[in-house]
Amino acid sequence: MTIAIIAHDGKKVDMVGFVRDHIDFFNKRNIRLIATGTTGSYLEKAGLEVEKMHSGPLGGDAQIASRLVEGKIDMVIFFRDPLGKHPHEVDVSMLMRLCDVYNIPLATNAAAGQRFVLSLKHEFHEDDGNNG
Repeated sequence: MTIAIIAHDGKKVDMVGFVRDHIDFFNKRNIRLIATGTTGSYLEKAGLEVEKMHSGPLGGDAQIASRLVEGKIDMVIFFRDPLGKHPHEVDVSMLMRLCDVYNIPLATNAAAGQRFVLSLKHEFHEDDGNNG
């Protein structure tokens, strides 16, 4: 499973806290992470292995959208800052639209991300044959 992780500048600290809260989940061998450049650097500092694209304003959101269209991304966790101005808002909108077009789960805040992680933890637990 490949999960794309993105965070606007005003949400990077929240993203790192979210990832640290779920570090065991994100470090699973069957989870592959891809991120925009700056977010990816934050994730690496938190102890995760991540494939980094360009930063969002330099095309990273578009690179992730391209992977999504190719069927190479299973989920997107994108902590958006709804109160900030973003020079690459067109790319952000495109990425979110493509999540809808290709039916890719998209979490845009910590509460939705938490639900995704809990759901996947349950799914992986049931798939690993260790049901209790």
